[in-house]
Order: sequence, then structure tokens, then C-alpha cells
Amino acid sequence: MSKNTFHLVSLGCAKNTVDSDSMAQLLLRDGYLSMDDPDQAAVLIVNTCGFIGPAKEESYRVLGELAKSKHSGQVLIAAGCLTQRYGVEVAQKVQGIDGILGTRRWMDIVQVVREVRKGPRPEPLYHLPDDATVGTDENNALRVSVAGASAYLKVADGCRRPCAFCAIPLIKGTAVSRPVESIINEARKLRDSGVRELVLIAQDTTDYGHDLGMKDGLAILLEQLTDSVPDMDWVRVMYAYPGYVTDRLIEVMATRKQILPYLDMPLQHAHHDTLYRMKRPSNIEWVHKTLAKMRATISDLSIRTTFLVGYPGETDEEYQALYDFVKEIRFDRVGAFQFSFEAGTTSAPLGDPVPAEVKQERYERLMELQQTISLQVNQSYVGKTLDVLVEGFDNGISIGRSYRDAPEIDGMVFIEGQAKIGDIVPVRIGGAMAYDLTGVLATQPLIKL
Repeated sequence: MSKNTFHLVSLGCAKNTVDSDSMAQLLLRDGYLSMDDPDQAAVLIVNTCGFIGPAKEESYRVLGELAKSKHSGQVLIAAGCLTQRYGVEVAQKVQGIDGILGTRRWMDIVQVVREVRKGPRPEPLYHLPDDATVGTDENNALRVSVAGASAYLKVADGCRRPCAFCAIPLIKGTAVSRPVESIINEARKLRDSGVRELVLIAQDTTDYGHDLGMKDGLAILLEQLTDSVPDMDWVRVMYAYPGYVTDRLIEVMATRKQILPYLDMPLQHAHHDTLYRMKRPSNIEWVHKTLAKMRATISDLSIRTTFLVGYPGETDEEYQALYDFVKEIRFDRVGAFQFSFEAGTTSAPLGDPVPAEVKQERYERLMELQQTISLQVNQSYVGKTLDVLVEGFDNGISIGRSYRDAPEIDGMVFIEGQAKIGDIVPVRIGGAMAYDLTGVLATQPLIKL
């Protein structure tokens, strides 16, 4: 085992993955080698997730397994959201952790590793400053995570929204936007390396630029990005906040061909009273009008959203309003979570009164409904031709994603025959499943969307 080796496990969302890859960049630059096998690494790092109960449990499990298998000469560093929020508690629950690194100063990973490796300590090294620097550019680390021909590009971090159920502002602090120039420079580097799809992410992309004094910051960023990197094939926008999808943003998405007609906008619920208790935008009429405006303006728009069931006080009537809303709007993609109690959030005084079995039943009903809708929507694409970004090949089948499919969370397109990985190819859709499509390569589309 070489002294200058590390093994990094990244848990949670794509935003966490970007942080993990940025830390890896800094370690590689310092002369470390990345190892797939933890037994072969001198430094073990887990970038934890602490968003909801199941995510915290997974973080503790992974940390515990590595701590238990750790051998002489190895050090274990717990980083990320869980440690930022519960630093001392994490060290107490998992014996064998040598260092605790939070989210605010992930860019100090090299210094933390050096300090931890100086020798045994009576207690873990805690590096948990509260500086509002989570979104700043330091040490020339690219704020990206690349997977094949697709890349996540983080445009901001932190959040200033008051959502009662969410601990992210407690973990990451307020929103900090990155300069437009930095984002464009990274987009150029990604393009030059062969990336075909940029996925713009933040805790709230629609809040981009607010702290920089910008109005309609996301729209401005998209305009400048597509002007500066016109040969980037696809640009995808994730994590839009309801109420901040402006007319200018809709117009930019409709007129810039590189920007995919896809928007991820987590709505969380559809009943005014529930949303009010969540401290979320509760004007359901605005949602209806905005969705209608988007669909009328942006051709072939695909909308993903997320809902939370079982929030404290959610009545049968409130849940039924959510169910009916999903049935009416017919979203392309829907994700759902069951409410998880979070101490320290403004929802904490409400407790967790909805029984677990009620949450589960509501969750299952909602996802069963969405499965039916998703199948029907997918069936409408049979006979049409979609451009597909090819990401893999197995047993005579190429695998890729259309504009309707965000990486890791949406469906796939399975293509008969072999297509070059990294290419964007026209595929004639011949079959539909609940979440995925099947098709064949098409040199000429039968029906062009």
C-alpha cells in the first residue's frame, strides 16, 4: 500500500458528487493516486449525505464498515453534509474516524489529510468552519463531475429558501453564486474534453446570481453560456424553485437550441395549506398558469418534479389534492419522498404525527398513479424519432438517454444494435415501458419532434 493513495466514497445527490470530484482533483494534484479498493488506500474518505433519514443511515453504515475494516497505516475522514451538521455525534457513533470535514471548506481536503496523517490523535481532527464560502472558487478546482459525455456543472451552492422541512441551509449556509466567467471557462474545458451534455446544478438554480446583484440571473447565465460555448450540444437545467421561473427564463429556454426542453422543478405538494406549513410557495394557481405558459412556449417540454408525502398535518383531503393534481398535470417524471423528521428545522415543532403506514400507503398510491401516466406519455413517443446520447453497450443493445432523461434519475432508451458511446444518434422509438423506451437507429426520422 502506497502512502499517497486514497479511496473516496461519494453518497447522496449530484451536488455532493461534484464536491467529491473536486476533492479528488485536489488530492490528485498533490500527488495522490485514487484506488478502487479501500484495502489498497492509505486515506479513506466518505463524502456523506445528511438530507433525510435513509440517507443518514446509509452514511453511518458506510462509515462504520470502513472504520471496522481499517487497518494499520490507514486514516478515515468523514466529510460532507452529515459531518457538517452532526460532527461530534458522527465521531461518537462511529469509532475509528480520524478527521471530520464539513461542507463549507471541502476545498481544504489536502490540508486536513496532511494534518490527520501526522500521527495518532486523542480525538478526531474537526474542520468545521461556518464560513459562507461553500460556493466560492478556490485552489483552481473545477466544480464539475464528469461521467462519459455528460457532466454536472455546479453554478452555485447553499440556499436561502426557508423550506421548513429542509436542513440544507443549516448544513451549507446561504446561497453563494459562482462568477459567470468561471462557469463559462469550465464549460469550454468540458467541451474541449469531449463532453456533449452540461447539467447545470445548484441547491436552487433559479436563485443563481441573486447574491451577485443580478436579476434573472439564471436566464442571463444561460444566454451568455450558449453564446460563449455554442457548440455544446445539450444544456440541461436542474433544481428550479417554484415561483422563480420567470418569463425571461422561459423565453431563453424556448429560443436557445442548446438548452434542452426539460426542466426539473420540485413542487413538494399541491395543497395550499400543506405548502404554507412547509413554508413553500403556496399559490397553486401560479403553478397551473406557469406550467401552461411553459408548455405553450417551449416545444415538447418535459417536466420533472418531486413531492413530499406525509408532511405533519397532511390530511386525507390535502393528500387527495396532491393526487388529483398529479393526475391532472401529467408530469413526464415524478419523484416522491416520505417525510423524514429533521431536528433543528422549522418543521421540528410539528413533530412527525402521520403514521408510517399512512405515509407508505400514500407514497405507493402516488407512484402507482405516476407509473400509469408515465407509461401513457412514453407510449405517445412510439413511431417518433428522438436524439439519444449513447452511454453504454451490452449484449447487442446500446443504452442512452434522450432530452427527456436526466442522468441517474430518469429513464433510458434501449437501442437495437451498436452505436458509438458518446455520440448523439437519431433513434426511432418502437416500444414503451413505464419509464424507459426502446428503438432502432434511424438515419432519417420518420416523425421529427
